[in-house]
Amino acid sequence: MNPMLINPAQSRELSHAARLRMFQVKGEPLFHNDWLRVVFIHYEVDPEALQREVPFPLDLDDGKAYLSLVAFTMRDMRPRLGGRLTALLLKPIATHKFLNVRAYVKHRGETGIYFLVEWLSNPLSLLLGPRSFGLPYECARLQYHHRHERGELRGTVSMPGSPHRLAYACKINPQDEFQPCAAGSREEFLIERYTAFTQRNSRRRHFRIWHPPWPQASLDVSMLDESLLAARWPMFRDAVVIGANYSPGIRDVWMGRPHKIRA
Repeated sequence: MNPMLINPAQSRELSHAARLRMFQVKGEPLFHNDWLRVVFIHYEVDPEALQREVPFPLDLDDGKAYLSLVAFTMRDMRPRLGGRLTALLLKPIATHKFLNVRAYVKHRGETGIYFLVEWLSNPLSLLLGPRSFGLPYECARLQYHHRHERGELRGTVSMPGSPHRLAYACKINPQDEFQPCAAGSREEFLIERYTAFTQRNSRRRHFRIWHPPWPQASLDVSMLDESLLAARWPMFRDAVVIGANYSPGIRDVWMGRPHKIRA
């Protein structure tokens, strides 16, 4: 990223700005949850090929387009209002694993992400995410061993009836310190995102999130099997892994309501 285009003081305030933006809308946030033991794997991809898959303008970094895989566990999703009763109603879908494939987009001057797919381990969640938020949920078998305390970070994702899978392994020093991304860095561009744009059929929506800046460390990653990605999106055959990061996670992530995007 060109540092001449970024005000470092503003860059450090991304999280604070997202919090203020969420509170501008009455009734926000809608949910609270925890995002734990998160692996980010970043690819550089062909911008034209990616744009054909994404219905929003890409947010490019010096003309380069990126996709990221985000593997994590969501825990204890609960509504902001309603207390224990509404929390009990959501308990069947409150905790499960995710593997997100996300692109970087912008709409009307606001930067965010767009999910090409969200693979998750709980089929009951298919009743909520796609219909209300327009999220592209699909069920998969996700096995994560994210034990940074032991220097072990690995995972696999597979689909029922498919010979293809995704498998990765990362090295991390258990003594690494987790710090927010450097202001203006490529890591900040890829990790610190606070708005999601979605489209299901012809209906477009957006929703916002808030959390403190990600505590993270860089990783050495080995992609052991990418056939699940290449079978779904041929652009992955020429994609290049340009980095990876790990975060032990964030507790109490705020998730806003879905809002329609009008023409």
